[in-house]
Amino acid sequence: MKFVLITKDPELDDAAREGFHPSDEVLKFSDWADALDACADTDLLFVDLVATLDEPNKIAGYERFAEAKMNHPVAAGTKLVLIPPPDGYDLDFMAGWPDFVYGHLRRPVTYKIFRRASTWV
Repeated sequence: MKFVLITKDPELDDAAREGFHPSDEVLKFSDWADALDACADTDLLFVDLVATLDEPNKIAGYERFAEAKMNHPVAAGTKLVLIPPPDGYDLDFMAGWPDFVYGHLRRPVTYKIFRRASTWV
């Protein structure tokens, strides 16, 4: 199986490294544009919402990511699993689109949560 993770959080990176099966291919990116280009044959795209923000607490970066994913020739069909901001992280507002998010992971995300999520496909 193939998974793509977008994050700048070292704890999420560590949990993903431990959580997926050794035979799985896991590609990790801090830049979402590079990640979208790598989505060919990807089973799940895990996105840390905070990693998509251009400015802290401003949802506009996530909106740009979402629009780019929905219009991307490869990534548009890839199921997205959203990792929301940590508790207490304030956003100016939250945007959503019907059927955009396939699943949510709650923080803290541990290796066990990644392992369980990998069985969703």
